[in-house]
Amino acid sequence: AVVLAEARTLSVPPGARGEPHRCLFPIASDQEVLGVLEVETDQALPESGQRLVANMLRIIRNFQALLDYSERDNLTGLLNRKTFDESFLKLIARPAIEPDGRRAGAAGHWLAVIDIDHFKRVNDNFGHLIGDEVLLLLSRLMRSCFRADDRLYRFGGEEFVVLMRCHGEASAALALERLRAAVERYNFPQAGRITVSVGFTGVQPGDAPSAAFDRADKAVYHAKGHGRNQVCSHAELVSRGVLADESKVGDVELF
Repeated sequence: AVVLAEARTLSVPPGARGEPHRCLFPIASDQEVLGVLEVETDQALPESGQRLVANMLRIIRNFQALLDYSERDNLTGLLNRKTFDESFLKLIARPAIEPDGRRAGAAGHWLAVIDIDHFKRVNDNFGHLIGDEVLLLLSRLMRSCFRADDRLYRFGGEEFVVLMRCHGEASAALALERLRAAVERYNFPQAGRITVSVGFTGVQPGDAPSAAFDRADKAVYHAKGHGRNQVCSHAELVSRGVLADESKVGDVELF
C-alpha cells in the first residue's frame, strides 16, 4: 500500500529464517502507479541493484509512453483512428460468451459513432480553443460512462467511436443512452449546453471494420437529420424500413 500510495521503492526484511529478502518497486505511468514489481533475493538488494531495477522500469515506462503516443489522440488521449482497424479485427476474433456459456462470436460486439451536434457553431461562436475544451470534456464523460475494457476512439473533428461488448441490442442502447443523457446534463463551462447524436450497430461475423463503421455512420446520420440528441440503432432502422438492408447486396454474381 505504501509503494502504491507514495510511488517509492520499499525494502522488506525477511520475517523468519529461510524467507527471502523482498524489494518492492512501483510500476508507474506518467499519470499513476499501475502496480508493484516484487523482487526476491537471498541477501538484501544493495542500493546499486535497486537503482538498476528502477532504471530498467523507467526505460520500459518511456518505451510504453512512446507506444501510447503513437496510438493516442493528442488532445483527448483517446485511441486514434489509425489503431481502429487492427483493434477491431483483434477484438472480434475473441469469442464473446453469452450468460448460458455459449459463444456469441462477433455478435457480442457493438460499434457506435458519436457526433457532437452543431459543433461548427461552437467553433464559430466561441473559437477553436473552446471547441477543443468541449472535445476534451466529452472524452472525459465517455471514460466515466463506459467500462475500462471498452475501446474509445476519436476519429477526428467532432466524431468519436466506441467499440464495446454487450449482451444484446438493448444493453448496448442503454449504455449509449447513458452517455447521451450525461452530455445533455453536463454544464460545459464556456459553450453551455451541448448534445450528441449516436448511431450504433452490431458487429457481424466476418465484418470488415469499414462495413461496421458505415452502418453505424448511417444510423448517426439519420439521428442528426431527425432531431439530433438521440441514439439510433441501425438494425432497428432497417427493421422499420427507414434504411435499406445492404447486407443482401453481394448475392449478385459478378463476372
